[in-house]
Amino acid sequence: MKNILLAGGLSMLGTLLGTRWLIGYLARRGLGQYVRDDGPKTHAAKQGTPTMGGAAIIVSVVVSYFLAHLITWTHVTMSALLVLWLFAGLGFIGFLDDWTKISKQRSLGLKPKGKLIGQAIVAVVFAVGVMMFPNRHGVTPGSPAISFLRDIPWLALPVWLAVIWVIVLIAAASNGVNLTDGLDGLAPGSATMVFAAYTLLSLWQFNQWCTGQAGPQCYTVRDPHDMAVVALSLTGACFGFLWWNAKPAKIFLGDTGSLAIGGAVAGLAVVSRTELLLLIIGGLFVIETLSVIIQVGVFKITGGKRVFKMAPLHHHFELKGWNEITVVIRFWIICGLLVATGLSIFYAEWVVGQ
Repeated sequence: MKNILLAGGLSMLGTLLGTRWLIGYLARRGLGQYVRDDGPKTHAAKQGTPTMGGAAIIVSVVVSYFLAHLITWTHVTMSALLVLWLFAGLGFIGFLDDWTKISKQRSLGLKPKGKLIGQAIVAVVFAVGVMMFPNRHGVTPGSPAISFLRDIPWLALPVWLAVIWVIVLIAAASNGVNLTDGLDGLAPGSATMVFAAYTLLSLWQFNQWCTGQAGPQCYTVRDPHDMAVVALSLTGACFGFLWWNAKPAKIFLGDTGSLAIGGAVAGLAVVSRTELLLLIIGGLFVIETLSVIIQVGVFKITGGKRVFKMAPLHHHFELKGWNEITVVIRFWIICGLLVATGLSIFYAEWVVGQ
């Protein structure tokens, strides 16, 4: 438990201090956000605000994880290393995208093909890796079976198809967070709640862990305690980042942060065997993504009609006249309700199994 709390505290402190330094560094070099002309007019004032703030989150999480293990002299685990690889790897792709935007002063970053290839490489390494590296009990970080509250036996897939499923999950989660990151504090605040949920979920799995076949009152997952370390590190980092990202934001996450956070969310779902539960715990990201899919689909089918004033959904409410802070707080409430619902379902399944 010491390294869990230590990692969370160090990570929060890292973003509180590291983001302040990063703001000054980026501002001195004029490395600011380029704002789209077709967005809400109130966003014009955000032009030039430093971006790539996700770099502070990535560094804080990775450093705090290893430092906590060094201080408590505990072993790192393969599950954690794979999730951190996915987290930092997608963050690096996002960094390249952000750098292209600000260096060329445009709203488009990397070419779609190059960005997709980079994301695919990181995702494939993770997806293949979680199917390997069994511990002494033969449990691998991930599983070929699709999971909800635990692995679903009748949804066991061939390994090659399971790898594809994990890649799709990663793409969906990373792009979902990326779409949500459009208002000051919205994405990191929502991610804080999601990561806190996975901290509690991982701790519960650790307390109810079993070495044999998973039953109604125990969980066969690899390294649940260390996943709580990673999850609380992510919670602390996102929470600390809010100090600088709450309206009026002094710095933005950028694709560096949103892709990394989305990757971490997907990674935690895979290694905790709660992939479909992520649709509820991360429901806000799902809603934002669906709003874009619906908008684009209807626009193409009808030849120009729109369901929303603008997608993602948070911009629709802005254009309806809601204040930005109002949208953020109400979306946070929705996220909190969905997180609470997901955790309640997870716990209720265990209670019913007694």
